[in-house]
Amino acid sequence: MKVRHSRTFKKQFLKLTPQLQQKFAERLRLWLVDPTSPQLRVHPLSGNKKGYWSMSIGGDLRVLYYFESEQVVVLALIGTHSQLY
Repeated sequence: MKVRHSRTFKKQFLKLTPQLQQKFAERLRLWLVDPTSPQLRVHPLSGNKKGYWSMSIGGDLRVLYYFESEQVVVLALIGTHSQLY
């Protein structure tokens, strides 16, 4: 699967601490191997975020993503629960 990053995601990611950036990298590797891992708490969103999926990075940090096609996922947003919802 090919992973792309939105411009907004890139800006938000650069504002994270190096520790959180590392935690994200670890979770992304896990997600690529096993997207159904309970650690990730992956679930589809509804309402105005319908079409997006949420993945837990740790603590209150989340990543919102969507599938552009069957082979391409776009990481759209990264931030705390209150920043994203």
